[in-house]
Amino acid sequence: THLVRWKQPGPLKKKYNLQGHLVLSTFGLIGPNKSIETALRALPEIVKYNPTVKYLILGKTHPELVKREGEKYREELEKLVAEVGLGEHVEFVNKYLSLEELLEYLQLTDVYLFTSKDPNQAVSGTFAYALSCACPIVSTPIPHAVEMLDESVGKIVPFQDHIELANSTIELLKDERKRSEMSLNAFHKTRVSIWENVAVSYARLLKSSLDREIELKYNLPAIRLNHLKRMTAKSGILQFSKLGIPDISSGYTLDDNARALVAMVMYYKRFRQPDALKLIEKYFDFITYCQRPDGRFYNYVDSQGEFHKQNHYTNLEDSNGRAVWALGFLVANSKFLPDRLIQRAIITISKCARHLLDFHSPRAMAFAIKGLCYHNLFLNNPTLVELVEELSDKLVNCYSKESDKGWDWFEGYLTYANSVLPEALLLAYELTEDEIYREVAVNSMDFLISKIFINGQIKVISNRGWLSKGKENEHFGEQPIDVAYTILALDTFTKILKTDRYETHLTTAFEWFLGNNHLGQIIYNAASGGCYDGLEEDHPNLNEGAESTICYLLSRLAVERYHPAVPPRQVLQLPKIKVRKTGSKIPA
Repeated sequence: THLVRWKQPGPLKKKYNLQGHLVLSTFGLIGPNKSIETALRALPEIVKYNPTVKYLILGKTHPELVKREGEKYREELEKLVAEVGLGEHVEFVNKYLSLEELLEYLQLTDVYLFTSKDPNQAVSGTFAYALSCACPIVSTPIPHAVEMLDESVGKIVPFQDHIELANSTIELLKDERKRSEMSLNAFHKTRVSIWENVAVSYARLLKSSLDREIELKYNLPAIRLNHLKRMTAKSGILQFSKLGIPDISSGYTLDDNARALVAMVMYYKRFRQPDALKLIEKYFDFITYCQRPDGRFYNYVDSQGEFHKQNHYTNLEDSNGRAVWALGFLVANSKFLPDRLIQRAIITISKCARHLLDFHSPRAMAFAIKGLCYHNLFLNNPTLVELVEELSDKLVNCYSKESDKGWDWFEGYLTYANSVLPEALLLAYELTEDEIYREVAVNSMDFLISKIFINGQIKVISNRGWLSKGKENEHFGEQPIDVAYTILALDTFTKILKTDRYETHLTTAFEWFLGNNHLGQIIYNAASGGCYDGLEEDHPNLNEGAESTICYLLSRLAVERYHPAVPPRQVLQLPKIKVRKTGSKIPA
């Protein structure tokens, strides 16, 4: 089935002049085996229940049928519509639909009617397409439907039984909440069958079946800002989404807008698109809005633009560190950004700098170190260097206290954003040339790599339970943010140490988004430009919030240096997979 982004039916109904209607549909090459007459005979009872019903019959007559007997079957259907007096409630869309049109018609459908009368029809592409577009389905019991449908996604009715078809359809039309649940269930149930996931499955099958070692290579998707722009409201980027629909009620965070600022500076540096500069200014304005008079930052802003009470009982150190990282990164790229932004960013950093040594969180220190190191690339300032050294020494002290044989780390556990710690120390080494920073950075990064790269895949520390010293890894509960931070750190190690030994891990980590994970399923949604919120034991979390979408974009832009893409204005196909061995290519 095709990869689609979750869409609300209202705008699509308006696009096709169907607003105000409950829509039933059937599609495909029209012929007697579809038994569309069964649906037409059921329609009077359905319309009697709800006069807003519109039944769409989508598609041309089967060309082989046209050769044999012309449009006889369609004419019989049109005659039946006239006989039951429901011409206003039936629409024949008598054309070959483009893929986009077809998928949109299915996505605006309230109930899909599958009325085949052939008990030996093993499978149906039209049935699969409808289910994958989140249609609740009323279907006859062909084997495919019996296998896929249960009460959570649809109803099974007997062959050519228009009375049961009417009753089941009315039952669904009566219960909007139930239809919504069925739509969600159908959407989740069919993600495994989208082309990208099927391609990964076949490629992995080939790899496991061949008697020689081969390597799977994942083509990079085009860089797209579609979902990021959808998630960006007047004040900044919203925090959460429900599937691919931005959730305005979730409000905003400094965390997300700081990460978004870094991503858009990277993007603008690469592509110089005016829209990206506007987003940079919006995310920067949000950061400055969050700064309090004493220089510290609030993190949580509600949908009305007011500071949330959560700011008063949540530790905000990490958020403050991320703000310094984003501002420093902005300043470091001053060559191609407006001077007014750079000067405001310098002032904003200077107002909060005096609080940085109060940090107790190693991650807050690490983000601050990153930001100050980037800042110093623009403004070579001995005071900044001293601040970096003091924060870095605190990290080294954490490492000295906690590390021992077999545990080269700063704490007695691995949690989230782990790779930021060694990355910060390596940046401090680049700035100060202090070898102790380099030594601790390399030892701790190599230790982290040993814990999260397993059998050719990245498996970041599970959010189900952090990894404590002397304990075994928890599994599953993997989030894009940790994959992204790992990629950024590996990029830093590759550039500063001028070695390619980290590059292989970087590529492997990015392939996690494209299906190189324990489920063999994509985490990046190329149809929306968004990224799923996580990878669980048996399914991805299909919400596409700001954090995950930004983190994918950060990762994609980081790997751009190693695998340059065409400019984003050009249209590319969705990701494909190739199986390669030395000297040849075998398409999967």
